[in-house]
Amino acid sequence: MNQNELIDITRQAIMLIIQIGTPVMMVGLVVGVIIALLQALTQVQEMTLVFVPKILAIFAAIFVFLPSFAAIMITFMEHIADKIIGIG
Repeated sequence: MNQNELIDITRQAIMLIIQIGTPVMMVGLVVGVIIALLQALTQVQEMTLVFVPKILAIFAAIFVFLPSFAAIMITFMEHIADKIIGIG
């Protein structure tokens, strides 16, 4: 395995992390903005009010997106396994 292949695999791994992390982070961002807006409108400044809905929304997003995350990771692992087989 040469340096270019290693850089290519690293680039693909970083893109995989972005593909898997982005939907979950976007759900957390949207829920956080909605809760912050509700807090600003009602003037309820309770700090713990933000965390529970955010955590529940993130868990729900992970549960919903898990099949697509698994498919993306399986494809990446098959690509890595093909590279390993090609070396040996």
